[in-house]
Amino acid sequence: MSSNSREALVSKLRRNSRIPAILAPMYRVTGPELVIAGCKAGMVSAIPTQTPRSLAELESWLQTIATGLASDQNAAEWGVSMVAHSTYTRFEDELALVEIARPSFVVTALGSPRRALDVVHGYGGAVFADVSSARLARKAADAGADGLILVCGGAGGQTGSANPFAFVEEVRSFFDGVVVLAGAIATGHAVRASEIMGADFAYVGTHFIPSSESRASEEHRRAVIEASLDDIVSTSAVTGTPATFTRQSLESAGYDLTNGAAAPVDFAAAFDGAPRPRAYAAGHGAGAVDGVRSVAQIVDELESEYRTALAR
Repeated sequence: MSSNSREALVSKLRRNSRIPAILAPMYRVTGPELVIAGCKAGMVSAIPTQTPRSLAELESWLQTIATGLASDQNAAEWGVSMVAHSTYTRFEDELALVEIARPSFVVTALGSPRRALDVVHGYGGAVFADVSSARLARKAADAGADGLILVCGGAGGQTGSANPFAFVEEVRSFFDGVVVLAGAIATGHAVRASEIMGADFAYVGTHFIPSSESRASEEHRRAVIEASLDDIVSTSAVTGTPATFTRQSLESAGYDLTNGAAAPVDFAAAFDGAPRPRAYAAGHGAGAVDGVRSVAQIVDELESEYRTALAR
């Protein structure tokens, strides 16, 4: 890994953090309000750069977050997630805005982390890579990623299929950087379990979809609150890569879940903001969500559960 050592990065990201978890970036759900609320509640939080429909809007969002957190000495760190796929044409322009905003970390998804390394390391940030297999984890590690986000089965949105026990164990055998575990983590008990398995942080997303500070539609909030584990479906029919959504929203949007057909992989089109049938993303952790709460209330619950698990 780079000069960003694991110990230094973990220490930096856990500064002002109440639990070893990251409020995961969620497309069309996470806005500046969610990130600011998460950081102020004491939880590392991240925002996806592809949600704003224009670069001007993204610039405004990043400035809002940086300004909103600048005067709060007790706020947790924040980061961004970027689509690094070759068909996503905004990457370089988004990276230029990220360089100005200087978030503590950048997550690259659906592409190599190498594209972001020079810029992010240049201002003192860290680069993490979303990976869904040991092969991709090795490639990202070889490319110089400071951390790996292990996307396991049950992760909301773009998902994986690996068992987390085996995935963490294998990655730890060749990677000495920061490890973040993602997939069906919705309680403080699960956050502690991730830590015991060898992860430095857990990714928590679905639990925050119905939060009062999220940008999820009322239909999306209701879909997550009403969903159980069996209501979550993984399909490639929406974006061309495996992703998890509520079954009812997929069926209502007209997606054929019987033939396994995949959509063309074109992330420039997937994130262009154009109207299309709406499938609501959610992970296997949806079963733990039972209502609308503020981010602060959710973090309080997660910390309480985490402390209870520690006491055991």
